[in-house]
Amino acid sequence: MSEKLRKASIILRPARHTEGQRSNLPNHLSRDRVMRIGVPKEIKNHEYRVGLVPSSVQELVHHGHQVMVQKDAGAGAGLTDADYVAAGATIVDSADQIFADADMIVKVKEPLAVERKKLRKGQILFTYLHLAPDAEQTHDLIASGAICIAYETVTATNGSLPLLTPMSEVAGRLAPQVGAHSLEKAQGGRGVLLGGVPGVPAAEVVILGGGVSGTHAATIAVGMGAKVTVVDRSAEALKRLATQFGTSISTVFSTRSAIEELVRRADLLIGTVLVPGAAAPKLVTHDMVRTMKPGSVIVDVAIDQGGCVETSHATTHSDPTYVVDGVVHYCVANMPGAVARTSTFALNSVTLPFTLALANHGWQKALQQDVHLRNGLNVFEGKVTCEPVAQAHNLPYVKAESVLGM
Repeated sequence: MSEKLRKASIILRPARHTEGQRSNLPNHLSRDRVMRIGVPKEIKNHEYRVGLVPSSVQELVHHGHQVMVQKDAGAGAGLTDADYVAAGATIVDSADQIFADADMIVKVKEPLAVERKKLRKGQILFTYLHLAPDAEQTHDLIASGAICIAYETVTATNGSLPLLTPMSEVAGRLAPQVGAHSLEKAQGGRGVLLGGVPGVPAAEVVILGGGVSGTHAATIAVGMGAKVTVVDRSAEALKRLATQFGTSISTVFSTRSAIEELVRRADLLIGTVLVPGAAAPKLVTHDMVRTMKPGSVIVDVAIDQGGCVETSHATTHSDPTYVVDGVVHYCVANMPGAVARTSTFALNSVTLPFTLALANHGWQKALQQDVHLRNGLNVFEGKVTCEPVAQAHNLPYVKAESVLGM
């Protein structure tokens, strides 16, 4: 180990800049205070993504902030401790030190129970949360007193969810791939090749939801030669899909009758429906699952929000599938973690501006100034500030503007 890396590996408690030191920073750097930002190593099953890449660290350090990264936090995405040291980060040995010293924790996945115990009042948590289907996490975050901002409910001027979009793209593109693998006989599937061969028809792929994930799932499924049908309740989405894919796919307006028929015919059913911040609607009932062909496959991309299939429950990369009534279910709750390097860089490209805003201005000013970032505030010092989350758990809802003094 180099002397530089050895010194950086020592657990440090960085001090804040004095006013004099702040005045020496370049004039173009706009921020109200120095923030200590911590990046712990993800501990969810086979989660290899990391909250900040070295280039993001370098940008934050350039703006006068201090960044602590847990040892080997980026290893799963091919990022070394030396890369982070070169970018200006301090490497620390334990997550305990990260949570104890950082003003803001930047992660990828929701904090697990052992991590939630480390959060403290006034600390910023910036990560995916998916609270609507997760009562235990919601209550733990309320009890922590932390300021919890969820990537998945940050909005954009066009109504999209910019911090969710890249992971939705990745999960959508992975869905036909993992579905095709699950259809193999050795994996418990029907033994059907997604694209068929001359003289043998292609598999029928039904995609519920024509949003970001659904569109990307359709792109890959069409490329693999499958017979693809996309279902959505939005006439605008169906028109967009028809324009994009032409006769390569079929589009169907979503009704219960249409879903019942399509589910029965599907070799591969991909669920991608999303209600921002809320639990996913159960579009496919257990009775519908019973009508599916033996060995057919369900890939429930919506599982982070509870899943859109009644028989779905979250699985892991270690044990990704299970069978209900002869139907293989793939319900991995962190699908993009399988392609950690692609996913990490895609995520950082959209989260960095918001991370910088929180660091440069502090949570209060950053949230007051930007309604789109403010929409990401889910839990604030014991109060639930995301209405769908409050409704899901029958908890009092407080508007973000009121807790921010607006």
